[in-house]
Amino acid sequence: MLRVVLTGGIASGKSTASAHFEKLGATVIDADLVSRELVQPGQAALIRIAEHFGPEILNKDGTLNRAALREQVFSRPEQRRFLEETLHPMIRKRMQELAKKAHSPYVILVVPLYVETGQSYPCDRVLLIDIPEHLQRQRLAGRDASSASQIEQLLAAQASREQRLAVADDVICNDGDQESLRSAVEKQHDIYLRLSATA
Repeated sequence: MLRVVLTGGIASGKSTASAHFEKLGATVIDADLVSRELVQPGQAALIRIAEHFGPEILNKDGTLNRAALREQVFSRPEQRRFLEETLHPMIRKRMQELAKKAHSPYVILVVPLYVETGQSYPCDRVLLIDIPEHLQRQRLAGRDASSASQIEQLLAAQASREQRLAVADDVICNDGDQESLRSAVEKQHDIYLRLSATA
């Protein structure tokens, strides 16, 4: 089965694109959703995270306090590294398990941090939802009401646009409206159907 990693920077339109791929019949497996599943109470990943960061990382009901975790890792590269080294192998394994169960012609693996995690997710193609940085800043400011300094911090914590373009097999430039993005997804869907038929 053809496996396509879909990636892109923050506010690039990954969610809109992946939702449309799913509507067209592709199986979509999202690393962020898998990550949430893996940090439910009682899961090994959450136990390890709580042991490392301490009990203040948990809410009273035993769930992960995401705000507290963000505070711990945002400005501390060594803590971010620990979190990534803990979670990403588990996420990758779970996504592979889910992909094996899929019955669609191809699978979309949504991996926002594909470049940042060393491109370690096995796939046949990498699809980048690309966006010019000035538009990315505009959308972030409108979406989250983030300050200019917060936006710059967010962008600095991710791979650069150039780094993402360097690993992409396919690129959708999301510099228009949502209808343009959906149209581009449909063209890419047809390409993946053809590729999956000849794989």
